[in-house]
Amino acid sequence: MELGQVVYSKAGRDAGSYYCVVELVDDARVRIADGDLRRIKKAKLKNVKHLGTDGVVLEKIAAKLSSGAQVFDAELYSALRLYNQK
Repeated sequence: MELGQVVYSKAGRDAGSYYCVVELVDDARVRIADGDLRRIKKAKLKNVKHLGTDGVVLEKIAAKLSSGAQVFDAELYSALRLYNQK
């Protein structure tokens, strides 16, 4: 997992929903957000084994997160909009 990576939930009530990794907590856990129901300020702590990925990284979001610049919920939501419409 890396910052800005697009992931989806494999199980639970949010199964099939797409999120973006906004924080790497440790090797087994990350914080994810989608900019809509799950805002960046209240990102969900999720176990890595409960997430799936296609290997796509949102480059602009990843660059902002790694440099410490503020990422707005609206830009995260619009970046993930195509994935959540599938």
